[in-house]
Amino acid sequence: MIENRFSLIDAPWIPIADVGRVSLKQIFTEPHYRALGGNPVQKIALMKLLLAIAQAAATPQDDNDWKDLGAVGLAQKCLIYLEKWHDKFYLYGENPFLQMPAVVDLIATRTEKRKAKAKNDSERLKAQESGKPKSFGAGFYPDLPSENNTMLSHTLVERTLSDAEKALFIVSIMNFALGGKRVEADLVNFSGDSYGGLYSAKSAPSLGNYVGYLHSFLTGENLLSTLWLNLLTHEQIQGNKYWQDLGVPPWEIMPKTETCAVAEHLKNSYMGCLVAMSRFAFLKDEGIYYLDGIQYPNHSSGWREPSMTINNQQGIKVLWLNPDKRPWRELTALLSFINATASGGFDCQQINFGFLRARKNNQEIGIWSGGLKVRGNAGDQSVKQDDDFVESHVSIPSNKEMEESRWFDNLTSEMKALDEQLSRIVYGATMSYFKSQKAEGKNQAAMASNLFWQLSERKFQNLVNACGQGEEQTNALRKDFAQFASTAYNTHCANDTARQLNAWAENLPNLSKYLKNGKQPEAKA
Repeated sequence: MIENRFSLIDAPWIPIADVGRVSLKQIFTEPHYRALGGNPVQKIALMKLLLAIAQAAATPQDDNDWKDLGAVGLAQKCLIYLEKWHDKFYLYGENPFLQMPAVVDLIATRTEKRKAKAKNDSERLKAQESGKPKSFGAGFYPDLPSENNTMLSHTLVERTLSDAEKALFIVSIMNFALGGKRVEADLVNFSGDSYGGLYSAKSAPSLGNYVGYLHSFLTGENLLSTLWLNLLTHEQIQGNKYWQDLGVPPWEIMPKTETCAVAEHLKNSYMGCLVAMSRFAFLKDEGIYYLDGIQYPNHSSGWREPSMTINNQQGIKVLWLNPDKRPWRELTALLSFINATASGGFDCQQINFGFLRARKNNQEIGIWSGGLKVRGNAGDQSVKQDDDFVESHVSIPSNKEMEESRWFDNLTSEMKALDEQLSRIVYGATMSYFKSQKAEGKNQAAMASNLFWQLSERKFQNLVNACGQGEEQTNALRKDFAQFASTAYNTHCANDTARQLNAWAENLPNLSKYLKNGKQPEAKA
Protein backbone atom coordinates (compact mmCIF):
# COMPACT_ATOMS: atom_id res chain seq x y z
CA MET A 1 0.00 0.00 0.00
CA ILE A 2 1.35 3.40 -1.03
CA GLU A 3 1.82 5.84 1.83
CA ASN A 4 -0.13 9.11 1.64
CA ARG A 5 2.29 11.99 2.19
CA PHE A 6 2.30 15.78 2.17
CA SER A 7 -1.29 16.86 2.70
CA LEU A 8 -2.08 20.07 0.82
CA ILE A 9 -4.79 20.68 3.41
CA ASP A 10 -2.48 20.49 6.42
CA ALA A 11 1.06 21.22 5.17
CA PRO A 12 2.22 24.76 4.29
CA TRP A 13 2.78 25.25 0.54
CA ILE A 14 0.71 28.26 -0.60
CA PRO A 15 2.69 31.55 -0.65
CA ILE A 16 0.93 34.43 1.11
CA ALA A 17 2.06 38.05 0.84
CA ASP A 18 3.90 39.24 3.98
CA VAL A 19 3.38 35.85 5.67
CA GLY A 20 5.12 32.96 3.89
CA ARG A 21 3.72 29.53 3.04
CA VAL A 22 0.46 28.31 4.55
CA SER A 23 -1.85 25.30 4.13
CA LEU A 24 -5.28 25.13 2.51
CA LYS A 25 -6.80 24.77 5.96
CA GLN A 26 -5.11 27.95 7.12
CA ILE A 27 -6.39 29.83 4.04
CA PHE A 28 -9.96 29.25 5.14
CA THR A 29 -9.25 29.64 8.86
CA GLU A 30 -7.18 32.81 9.10
CA PRO A 31 -9.09 35.95 8.03
CA HIS A 32 -6.08 38.30 8.18
CA TYR A 33 -4.25 37.01 5.09
CA ARG A 34 -4.13 39.94 2.69
CA ALA A 35 -3.32 38.37 -0.68
CA LEU A 36 -1.61 35.48 -2.45
CA GLY A 37 2.14 35.60 -3.03
CA GLY A 38 4.36 34.14 -5.73
CA ASN A 39 4.74 35.25 -9.34
CA PRO A 40 1.65 36.35 -11.34
CA VAL A 41 1.06 32.92 -12.94
CA GLN A 42 1.26 31.21 -9.56
CA LYS A 43 -1.18 33.75 -8.13
CA ILE A 44 -3.69 33.11 -10.92
CA ALA A 45 -3.29 29.33 -10.72
CA LEU A 46 -3.78 29.39 -6.94
CA MET A 47 -6.75 31.74 -7.25
CA LYS A 48 -8.33 29.32 -9.71
CA LEU A 49 -7.69 26.37 -7.39
CA LEU A 50 -9.17 28.17 -4.37
CA LEU A 51 -12.17 29.23 -6.45
CA ALA A 52 -12.62 25.63 -7.62
CA ILE A 53 -12.72 24.51 -3.98
CA ALA A 54 -15.11 27.35 -3.13
CA GLN A 55 -17.42 26.62 -6.08
CA ALA A 56 -17.47 22.91 -5.21
CA ALA A 57 -18.18 23.68 -1.57
CA ALA A 58 -20.69 26.53 -1.72
CA THR A 59 -21.87 27.78 -5.12
CA PRO A 60 -24.77 30.15 -4.30
CA GLN A 61 -27.95 30.03 -6.36
CA ASP A 62 -28.14 33.76 -7.06
CA ASP A 63 -26.85 37.12 -5.81
CA ASN A 64 -29.14 37.04 -2.78
CA ASP A 65 -27.70 33.67 -1.74
CA TRP A 66 -24.21 35.06 -2.42
CA LYS A 67 -24.88 38.00 -0.09
CA ASP A 68 -26.29 35.73 2.65
CA LEU A 69 -23.28 33.41 2.36
CA GLY A 70 -20.66 36.11 2.94
CA ALA A 71 -16.90 35.58 3.16
CA VAL A 72 -17.12 33.96 6.60
CA GLY A 73 -19.86 31.56 5.53
CA LEU A 74 -17.87 30.62 2.43
CA ALA A 75 -14.79 29.86 4.52
CA GLN A 76 -16.79 27.62 6.87
CA LYS A 77 -18.28 25.62 4.00
CA CYS A 78 -14.84 25.24 2.38
CA LEU A 79 -13.41 23.79 5.61
CA ILE A 80 -16.26 21.27 5.74
CA TYR A 81 -15.63 20.38 2.10
CA LEU A 82 -11.88 19.89 2.63
CA GLU A 83 -12.55 17.62 5.60
CA LYS A 84 -14.91 15.52 3.45
CA TRP A 85 -12.36 15.14 0.63
CA HIS A 86 -9.26 15.09 2.81
CA ASP A 87 -7.85 11.89 1.25
CA LYS A 88 -7.86 13.47 -2.22
CA PHE A 89 -5.43 16.24 -1.31
CA TYR A 90 -2.19 14.31 -0.79
CA LEU A 91 0.70 15.16 -3.09
CA TYR A 92 1.91 11.54 -2.88
CA GLY A 93 0.00 8.32 -2.32
CA GLU A 94 -2.69 6.16 -3.89
CA ASN A 95 -4.50 9.18 -5.36
CA PRO A 96 -1.84 11.89 -5.76
CA PHE A 97 -3.36 15.35 -6.19
CA LEU A 98 -4.06 16.20 -9.87
CA GLN A 99 -1.68 13.46 -11.02
CA MET A 100 -1.93 10.35 -13.23
CA PRO A 101 0.09 7.41 -11.80
CA ALA A 102 -0.77 5.36 -14.91
CA VAL A 103 1.66 7.59 -16.83
CA VAL A 104 4.44 5.36 -15.47
CA ASP A 105 3.10 2.38 -17.44
CA LEU A 106 3.07 4.38 -20.70
CA ILE A 107 6.69 5.43 -20.17
CA ALA A 108 7.74 1.87 -19.23
CA THR A 109 6.15 0.48 -22.40
CA ARG A 110 7.93 3.09 -24.51
CA THR A 111 11.23 2.38 -22.78
CA GLU A 112 11.03 -1.36 -23.50
CA LYS A 113 10.24 -0.71 -27.16
CA ARG A 114 13.25 1.61 -27.45
CA LYS A 115 15.52 -0.89 -25.74
CA ALA A 116 14.31 -3.65 -28.07
CA LYS A 117 15.21 -1.49 -31.08
CA ALA A 118 18.62 -0.56 -29.71
CA LYS A 119 21.55 -1.82 -31.79
CA ASN A 120 24.27 -1.48 -29.18
CA ASP A 121 24.92 -0.82 -25.49
CA SER A 122 25.08 2.93 -26.03
CA GLU A 123 21.60 3.03 -27.58
CA ARG A 124 20.23 0.74 -24.87
CA LEU A 125 21.64 3.03 -22.19
CA LYS A 126 20.11 6.03 -23.96
CA ALA A 127 16.74 4.25 -24.11
CA GLN A 128 16.97 3.43 -20.41
CA GLU A 129 17.79 7.04 -19.57
CA SER A 130 14.80 8.28 -21.60
CA GLY A 131 12.51 6.41 -19.24
CA LYS A 132 13.55 8.44 -16.22
CA PRO A 133 11.52 11.41 -14.91
CA LYS A 134 12.38 14.84 -16.30
CA SER A 135 13.88 17.75 -14.38
CA PHE A 136 11.78 20.69 -13.17
CA GLY A 137 14.43 23.23 -14.11
CA ALA A 138 14.19 26.43 -12.07
CA GLY A 139 10.60 25.58 -11.14
CA PHE A 140 8.96 28.98 -11.30
CA TYR A 141 7.85 28.80 -14.95
CA PRO A 142 4.83 26.54 -15.58
CA ASP A 143 6.88 24.31 -17.88
CA LEU A 144 9.92 22.07 -18.06
CA PRO A 145 13.23 23.34 -19.48
CA SER A 146 14.12 22.44 -23.05
CA GLU A 147 17.29 20.45 -23.67
CA ASN A 148 19.07 23.49 -25.14
CA ASN A 149 17.70 25.96 -22.58
CA THR A 150 19.90 29.07 -22.36
CA MET A 151 20.88 30.07 -18.81
CA LEU A 152 20.58 33.85 -18.70
CA SER A 153 21.07 34.16 -14.95
CA HIS A 154 21.50 32.10 -11.78
CA THR A 155 17.71 32.15 -11.29
CA LEU A 156 17.31 29.76 -14.26
CA VAL A 157 19.72 27.11 -12.96
CA GLU A 158 18.09 23.73 -12.34
CA ARG A 159 17.58 22.90 -8.68
CA THR A 160 15.85 20.44 -6.40
CA LEU A 161 12.33 21.55 -5.50
CA SER A 162 10.76 21.15 -2.08
CA ASP A 163 7.42 19.35 -1.76
CA ALA A 164 5.72 22.74 -1.36
CA GLU A 165 7.28 23.96 -4.62
CA LYS A 166 6.32 20.76 -6.41
CA ALA A 167 2.71 21.17 -5.30
CA LEU A 168 2.68 24.73 -6.64
CA PHE A 169 4.25 23.54 -9.90
CA ILE A 170 1.58 20.84 -10.39
CA VAL A 171 -1.21 23.37 -9.82
CA SER A 172 0.40 25.90 -12.20
CA ILE A 173 0.88 23.58 -15.19
CA MET A 174 -2.77 22.51 -15.24
CA ASN A 175 -3.86 25.89 -16.65
CA PHE A 176 -0.60 27.57 -17.72
CA ALA A 177 1.74 24.96 -19.24
CA LEU A 178 3.66 26.35 -22.21
CA GLY A 179 3.10 24.69 -25.56
CA GLY A 180 5.94 22.74 -27.11
CA LYS A 181 8.02 19.58 -27.25
CA ARG A 182 8.96 19.22 -23.58
CA VAL A 183 6.13 16.71 -23.03
CA GLU A 184 6.84 12.99 -23.35
CA ALA A 185 6.64 11.85 -26.98
CA ASP A 186 7.05 8.71 -29.12
CA LEU A 187 4.30 6.79 -27.30
CA VAL A 188 0.63 5.84 -27.46
CA ASN A 189 -1.46 7.96 -25.08
CA PHE A 190 -4.37 6.85 -22.89
CA SER A 191 -6.87 7.46 -25.70
CA GLY A 192 -4.93 5.27 -28.13
CA ASP A 193 -3.48 8.12 -30.17
CA SER A 194 0.13 7.78 -31.28
CA TYR A 195 2.50 10.63 -30.44
CA GLY A 196 5.47 10.85 -32.81
CA GLY A 197 9.02 11.51 -31.70
CA LEU A 198 8.63 15.26 -32.35
CA TYR A 199 5.18 15.59 -30.78
CA SER A 200 4.37 19.16 -29.69
CA ALA A 201 1.70 19.82 -27.06
CA LYS A 202 -0.75 22.72 -27.22
CA SER A 203 -0.40 25.42 -24.61
CA ALA A 204 -2.70 25.25 -21.61
CA PRO A 205 -5.98 27.15 -22.04
CA SER A 206 -5.35 29.92 -19.51
CA LEU A 207 -2.07 30.85 -21.20
CA GLY A 208 -3.33 30.93 -24.78
CA ASN A 209 -1.76 29.90 -28.08
CA TYR A 210 -0.08 33.24 -28.75
CA VAL A 211 1.56 35.74 -26.40
CA GLY A 212 -0.45 35.09 -23.23
CA TYR A 213 -3.88 36.21 -22.03
CA LEU A 214 -4.35 39.02 -19.52
CA HIS A 215 -6.34 37.74 -16.52
CA SER A 216 -8.20 39.98 -14.07
CA PHE A 217 -9.91 39.45 -10.71
CA LEU A 218 -11.65 41.58 -8.14
CA THR A 219 -9.85 41.98 -4.84
CA GLY A 220 -11.32 42.57 -1.39
CA GLU A 221 -10.03 43.73 1.96
CA ASN A 222 -8.48 40.27 2.54
CA LEU A 223 -8.03 36.97 0.71
CA LEU A 224 -11.29 35.44 1.96
CA SER A 225 -13.21 38.50 0.76
CA THR A 226 -11.43 38.26 -2.59
CA LEU A 227 -12.57 34.65 -3.02
CA TRP A 228 -16.13 35.57 -2.08
CA LEU A 229 -16.19 38.53 -4.50
CA ASN A 230 -15.08 36.28 -7.39
CA LEU A 231 -17.46 33.44 -6.58
CA LEU A 232 -19.95 32.83 -9.40
CA THR A 233 -23.57 31.85 -8.80
CA HIS A 234 -25.45 28.99 -10.45
CA GLU A 235 -27.54 31.63 -12.17
CA GLN A 236 -24.44 33.22 -13.74
CA ILE A 237 -22.94 29.86 -14.72
CA GLN A 238 -26.15 28.56 -16.27
CA GLY A 239 -26.60 31.80 -18.16
CA ASN A 240 -23.17 31.48 -19.79
CA LYS A 241 -23.39 29.93 -23.25
CA TYR A 242 -19.80 28.65 -23.11
CA TRP A 243 -20.37 26.15 -20.27
CA GLN A 244 -22.72 23.22 -19.82
CA ASP A 245 -22.74 23.58 -16.03
CA LEU A 246 -20.51 24.08 -13.00
CA GLY A 247 -18.90 20.67 -13.40
CA VAL A 248 -17.00 18.48 -10.96
CA PRO A 249 -13.45 19.22 -9.75
CA PRO A 250 -10.99 16.61 -11.06
CA TRP A 251 -9.77 15.52 -7.63
CA GLU A 252 -13.30 14.18 -6.99
CA ILE A 253 -13.39 12.26 -10.28
CA MET A 254 -10.15 12.09 -12.25
CA PRO A 255 -10.24 11.50 -16.02
CA LYS A 256 -8.99 8.14 -17.25
CA THR A 257 -8.00 9.33 -20.71
CA GLU A 258 -7.64 12.58 -22.63
CA THR A 259 -11.07 12.15 -24.23
CA CYS A 260 -13.16 10.10 -21.77
CA ALA A 261 -16.58 11.28 -20.56
CA VAL A 262 -15.05 12.82 -17.42
CA ALA A 263 -12.49 14.71 -19.51
CA GLU A 264 -15.15 15.97 -21.93
CA HIS A 265 -17.37 17.14 -19.07
CA LEU A 266 -14.49 18.98 -17.45
CA LYS A 267 -13.63 20.56 -20.80
CA ASN A 268 -17.15 21.95 -21.23
CA SER A 269 -17.82 23.11 -17.67
CA TYR A 270 -16.81 26.14 -15.62
CA MET A 271 -14.65 23.83 -13.49
CA GLY A 272 -12.47 23.28 -16.56
CA CYS A 273 -11.63 26.99 -16.54
CA LEU A 274 -10.45 26.66 -12.95
CA VAL A 275 -8.56 23.33 -13.07
CA ALA A 276 -8.04 22.37 -16.70
CA MET A 277 -5.92 19.17 -16.43
CA SER A 278 -4.12 20.19 -19.61
CA ARG A 279 -1.13 18.06 -18.58
CA PHE A 280 -1.13 14.49 -17.30
CA ALA A 281 1.78 14.43 -14.88
CA PHE A 282 3.19 12.27 -12.10
CA LEU A 283 5.84 13.14 -9.53
CA LYS A 284 8.52 10.47 -9.16
CA ASP A 285 11.85 10.55 -7.36
CA GLU A 286 13.18 14.11 -7.81
CA GLY A 287 11.55 14.65 -11.20
CA ILE A 288 8.27 14.44 -13.07
CA TYR A 289 6.66 12.46 -15.87
CA TYR A 290 5.00 15.03 -18.07
CA LEU A 291 2.46 14.25 -20.82
CA ASP A 292 -0.04 16.22 -22.84
CA GLY A 293 -3.49 16.13 -21.23
CA ILE A 294 -6.94 17.39 -22.12
CA GLN A 295 -6.76 19.63 -25.18
CA TYR A 296 -8.75 22.87 -25.23
CA PRO A 297 -9.63 25.32 -28.02
CA ASN A 298 -8.22 28.86 -28.03
CA HIS A 299 -10.29 32.03 -27.80
CA SER A 300 -10.82 32.29 -31.56
CA SER A 301 -12.36 28.80 -31.49
CA GLY A 302 -14.71 29.63 -28.65
CA TRP A 303 -12.70 29.23 -25.43
CA ARG A 304 -13.71 31.67 -22.70
CA GLU A 305 -12.63 32.17 -19.14
CA PRO A 306 -14.36 34.83 -17.03
CA SER A 307 -10.99 36.34 -16.10
CA MET A 308 -10.14 36.99 -19.77
CA THR A 309 -11.16 40.29 -21.40
CA ILE A 310 -12.88 39.86 -24.78
CA ASN A 311 -14.34 42.23 -27.37
CA ASN A 312 -16.81 40.31 -29.52
CA GLN A 313 -17.63 43.44 -31.53
CA GLN A 314 -14.20 43.43 -33.19
CA GLY A 315 -13.97 39.86 -34.45
CA ILE A 316 -13.26 38.31 -31.04
CA LYS A 317 -10.46 40.60 -29.94
CA VAL A 318 -8.73 39.64 -26.71
CA LEU A 319 -6.54 41.66 -24.35
CA TRP A 320 -3.04 40.15 -24.42
CA LEU A 321 -0.15 40.53 -22.01
CA ASN A 322 2.16 43.40 -22.91
CA PRO A 323 5.11 44.24 -20.61
CA ASP A 324 5.35 47.64 -22.32
CA LYS A 325 1.70 48.39 -21.53
CA ARG A 326 1.13 47.59 -17.90
CA PRO A 327 -2.30 46.17 -16.97
CA TRP A 328 -3.36 49.30 -15.07
CA ARG A 329 -3.63 51.06 -18.43
CA GLU A 330 -6.45 48.65 -19.33
CA LEU A 331 -8.61 49.68 -16.37
CA THR A 332 -11.18 51.57 -18.47
CA ALA A 333 -11.54 48.56 -20.80
CA LEU A 334 -12.09 46.24 -17.81
CA LEU A 335 -14.79 48.57 -16.46
CA SER A 336 -16.41 49.38 -19.81
CA PHE A 337 -19.72 47.85 -18.67
CA ILE A 338 -20.24 50.99 -16.54
CA ASN A 339 -20.57 52.94 -19.78
CA ALA A 340 -20.64 50.39 -22.60
CA THR A 341 -20.07 52.99 -25.33
CA ALA A 342 -16.88 54.33 -23.76
CA SER A 343 -14.37 51.53 -24.35
CA GLY A 344 -15.50 49.73 -27.47
CA GLY A 345 -17.36 46.77 -25.99
CA PHE A 346 -14.67 44.96 -23.97
CA ASP A 347 -16.02 42.54 -21.39
CA CYS A 348 -14.30 40.80 -18.46
CA GLN A 349 -16.99 38.62 -16.93
CA GLN A 350 -15.06 38.13 -13.69
CA ILE A 351 -15.15 41.89 -13.11
CA ASN A 352 -18.58 42.44 -14.64
CA PHE A 353 -20.25 39.71 -12.57
CA GLY A 354 -18.87 40.88 -9.25
CA PHE A 355 -18.29 44.64 -9.46
CA LEU A 356 -21.85 45.93 -9.22
CA ARG A 357 -22.99 43.44 -6.58
CA ALA A 358 -19.89 44.29 -4.52
CA ARG A 359 -20.75 47.98 -4.84
CA LYS A 360 -24.34 47.29 -3.86
CA ASN A 361 -23.10 45.64 -0.67
CA ASN A 362 -20.56 48.41 0.09
CA GLN A 363 -17.54 46.13 -0.26
CA GLU A 364 -14.01 47.48 -0.44
CA ILE A 365 -12.73 46.41 -3.85
CA GLY A 366 -9.82 46.64 -6.24
CA ILE A 367 -8.82 45.05 -9.55
CA TRP A 368 -5.77 42.82 -9.97
CA SER A 369 -4.56 41.94 -13.48
CA GLY A 370 -1.59 39.92 -14.65
CA GLY A 371 -0.07 36.94 -16.41
CA LEU A 372 3.00 35.80 -18.33
CA LYS A 373 4.14 37.16 -21.69
CA VAL A 374 5.53 34.38 -23.92
CA ARG A 375 6.43 33.91 -27.59
CA GLY A 376 6.07 31.04 -30.03
CA ASN A 377 8.45 29.57 -32.58
CA ALA A 378 7.71 26.45 -34.66
CA GLY A 379 5.15 25.19 -32.15
CA ASP A 380 7.30 25.86 -29.09
CA GLN A 381 6.43 28.55 -26.57
CA SER A 382 9.18 30.12 -24.51
CA VAL A 383 10.06 33.12 -22.36
CA LYS A 384 12.81 35.14 -24.04
CA GLN A 385 14.13 38.67 -24.57
CA ASP A 386 11.59 41.17 -23.15
CA ASP A 387 9.01 38.52 -22.17
CA ASP A 388 8.18 38.65 -18.49
CA PHE A 389 5.63 38.27 -15.72
CA VAL A 390 3.27 41.24 -15.62
CA GLU A 391 0.85 42.39 -12.92
CA SER A 392 -0.75 45.47 -11.42
CA HIS A 393 -3.34 46.28 -8.77
CA VAL A 394 -5.65 49.29 -8.56
CA SER A 395 -7.95 50.12 -5.65
CA ILE A 396 -11.36 51.50 -6.59
CA PRO A 397 -12.73 54.44 -4.54
CA SER A 398 -15.74 53.62 -2.40
CA ASN A 399 -19.32 54.52 -3.37
CA LYS A 400 -19.38 57.26 -0.76
CA GLU A 401 -16.54 59.10 -2.50
CA MET A 402 -17.98 59.15 -6.00
CA GLU A 403 -20.81 58.73 -8.45
CA GLU A 404 -19.98 55.59 -10.46
CA SER A 405 -20.67 56.75 -14.01
CA ARG A 406 -19.21 60.24 -13.49
CA TRP A 407 -16.04 58.79 -11.97
CA PHE A 408 -15.66 56.41 -14.90
CA ASP A 409 -16.21 59.18 -17.47
CA ASN A 410 -13.60 61.36 -15.72
CA LEU A 411 -11.11 58.48 -15.60
CA THR A 412 -11.68 57.70 -19.28
CA SER A 413 -11.10 61.34 -20.16
CA GLU A 414 -7.92 61.59 -18.10
CA MET A 415 -6.51 58.36 -19.55
CA LYS A 416 -7.20 59.62 -23.06
CA ALA A 417 -5.39 62.85 -22.24
CA LEU A 418 -2.37 60.98 -20.87
CA ASP A 419 -2.16 59.08 -24.14
CA GLU A 420 -2.95 61.76 -26.71
CA GLN A 421 -1.62 64.93 -25.03
CA LEU A 422 1.45 63.52 -23.26
CA SER A 423 2.63 60.08 -24.39
CA ARG A 424 2.22 60.72 -28.11
CA ILE A 425 3.71 64.20 -27.84
CA VAL A 426 6.76 62.82 -26.02
CA TYR A 427 7.13 60.22 -28.76
CA GLY A 428 6.81 62.78 -31.54
CA ALA A 429 9.14 65.30 -29.89
CA THR A 430 11.81 62.67 -29.35
CA MET A 431 11.52 61.51 -32.95
CA SER A 432 11.88 65.12 -34.16
CA TYR A 433 14.89 65.67 -31.91
CA PHE A 434 16.81 62.83 -33.54
CA LYS A 435 15.51 63.57 -37.04
CA SER A 436 16.82 67.15 -36.82
CA GLN A 437 20.27 65.65 -36.20
CA LYS A 438 19.96 63.22 -39.15
CA ALA A 439 19.71 60.26 -36.77
CA GLU A 440 17.29 57.35 -36.43
CA GLY A 441 15.11 57.99 -33.38
CA LYS A 442 12.33 55.41 -33.52
CA ASN A 443 13.71 53.21 -30.75
CA GLN A 444 14.58 56.19 -28.56
CA ALA A 445 11.10 57.66 -29.07
CA ALA A 446 9.51 54.37 -28.03
CA MET A 447 11.75 54.21 -24.96
CA ALA A 448 10.86 57.80 -24.02
CA SER A 449 7.14 57.08 -24.32
CA ASN A 450 7.57 53.88 -22.30
CA LEU A 451 9.48 55.76 -19.60
CA PHE A 452 6.65 58.27 -19.38
CA TRP A 453 4.18 55.46 -18.66
CA GLN A 454 6.53 53.88 -16.13
CA LEU A 455 6.79 57.16 -14.25
CA SER A 456 3.03 57.72 -14.50
CA GLU A 457 2.29 54.40 -12.80
CA ARG A 458 3.46 55.76 -9.46
CA LYS A 459 0.70 58.42 -9.54
CA PHE A 460 -2.04 56.39 -11.23
CA GLN A 461 -3.75 55.35 -7.99
CA ASN A 462 -3.92 59.04 -7.02
CA LEU A 463 -5.55 59.78 -10.37
CA VAL A 464 -8.11 57.00 -9.90
CA ASN A 465 -9.04 58.48 -6.53
CA ALA A 466 -9.07 62.07 -7.81
CA CYS A 467 -11.49 61.28 -10.65
CA GLY A 468 -14.21 60.85 -8.05
CA GLN A 469 -13.35 64.04 -6.16
CA GLY A 470 -13.63 66.81 -8.74
CA GLU A 471 -11.63 68.81 -11.31
CA GLU A 472 -9.48 70.60 -8.73
CA GLN A 473 -7.86 67.33 -7.67
CA THR A 474 -7.35 66.00 -11.20
CA ASN A 475 -5.95 69.34 -12.41
CA ALA A 476 -3.41 69.34 -9.60
CA LEU A 477 -2.21 65.90 -10.67
CA ARG A 478 -1.78 67.05 -14.27
CA LYS A 479 1.30 68.99 -13.18
CA ASP A 480 2.88 65.73 -11.99
CA PHE A 481 2.09 63.89 -15.21
CA ALA A 482 3.39 66.81 -17.30
CA GLN A 483 6.62 66.66 -15.29
CA PHE A 484 6.89 62.94 -16.08
CA ALA A 485 6.57 63.77 -19.78
CA SER A 486 9.36 66.35 -19.52
CA THR A 487 11.56 63.89 -17.62
CA ALA A 488 11.03 61.21 -20.27
CA TYR A 489 11.99 63.65 -23.05
CA ASN A 490 15.04 64.99 -21.21
CA THR A 491 16.25 61.49 -20.34
CA HIS A 492 16.44 60.40 -23.98
CA CYS A 493 17.28 63.74 -25.61
CA ALA A 494 20.68 64.97 -24.47
CA ASN A 495 21.57 68.69 -24.49
CA ASP A 496 25.30 68.56 -23.79
CA THR A 497 26.74 69.91 -27.04
CA ALA A 498 25.66 73.05 -28.87
CA ARG A 499 24.08 70.97 -31.61
CA GLN A 500 22.18 68.84 -29.12
CA LEU A 501 21.07 71.89 -27.15
CA ASN A 502 19.70 73.50 -30.30
CA ALA A 503 17.78 70.33 -31.27
CA TRP A 504 16.57 69.86 -27.68
CA ALA A 505 15.20 73.44 -27.48
CA GLU A 506 13.57 73.32 -30.91
CA ASN A 507 11.68 70.10 -30.13
CA LEU A 508 10.65 70.58 -26.50
CA PRO A 509 7.26 68.91 -25.95
CA ASN A 510 4.43 71.47 -25.96
CA LEU A 511 2.35 70.48 -22.94
CA SER A 512 0.33 73.70 -22.67
CA LYS A 513 -2.85 72.12 -24.00
CA TYR A 514 -2.70 69.44 -21.32
CA LEU A 515 -1.92 71.89 -18.52
CA LYS A 516 -4.36 74.60 -19.57
CA ASN A 517 -7.30 72.87 -17.90
CA GLY A 518 -8.47 69.45 -16.87
CA LYS A 519 -11.28 69.22 -19.34
CA GLN A 520 -10.79 66.91 -22.27
CA PRO A 521 -11.85 68.48 -25.61
CA GLU A 522 -14.97 67.05 -27.16
CA ALA A 523 -14.17 64.08 -29.38
CA LYS A 524 -14.90 64.52 -33.06
CA ALA A 525 -17.85 62.57 -34.39
